[in-house]
Amino acid sequence: MTNRIPILAGNWKMNKTASESEKFFEEVAEKLDVDEVEAVVCPPFTSLQAAKSLLSNSSIKLGAQNVHFEEKGAYTGEISPDMLKDLGVEYVIVGHSERRAMFGESDEIVNKKVLAVINSKMKPILCVGETLEEKEDNKTEEVCKTQVEEGLKGLTKAQLENVVIAYEPVWAIGTGKSATKEDANETIAFIRNTVKEFASNDVAQQIRIQYGGSVKPENISDYMAMSDIDGALVGGASLKVPSFVDIVKF
Repeated sequence: MTNRIPILAGNWKMNKTASESEKFFEEVAEKLDVDEVEAVVCPPFTSLQAAKSLLSNSSIKLGAQNVHFEEKGAYTGEISPDMLKDLGVEYVIVGHSERRAMFGESDEIVNKKVLAVINSKMKPILCVGETLEEKEDNKTEEVCKTQVEEGLKGLTKAQLENVVIAYEPVWAIGTGKSATKEDANETIAFIRNTVKEFASNDVAQQIRIQYGGSVKPENISDYMAMSDIDGALVGGASLKVPSFVDIVKF
């Protein structure tokens, strides 16, 4: 048995205006009060201020979907770690496959962002996972190992304990397809072993690793029953209060 607290995080991606977000936060704050798991909502940047106000007396933690690695400067359109920290953000998604694929984020950039989040006293949710082509070429472990090692480069053991890893097979994101609970658990166990080799067994047993990829109320309990899965990074199912509540209360 471990003492890892499950973490269920909703990634809204580019959905919901600020006013739509307010309605969600008001409703979810009434329906969700948990202390045995961590519930995190990651809305767009434009909704963070509303979330800070409406979730202030809630057990729900606030997350962001992205961050820039510099503290400040001439980076038009970017958001710094301190800007997020000032809004009460505790978690930041880093290296999501959509950021890697659509916006050209390399392992080096992802690593800079992880370090920036840690240095600003927030917790990164580092996303790793293989494409369908890589899966068919039996490169799942190779891809995950590289992304984990490169993403966590330069962190101390103490800092690593504040990292969450999300295993999200790219072929399962938004497709309705999901990895079987056994396959997801096997890959997450491999990722945990990678952390053990990279850092130490103590860190590997402390670090929380989520599964992400078409997670919904109907399958969350199956994933959470597995030995190495410590939570979920949820996309579409986190946009509606009833389904998000059901997932958190798995």
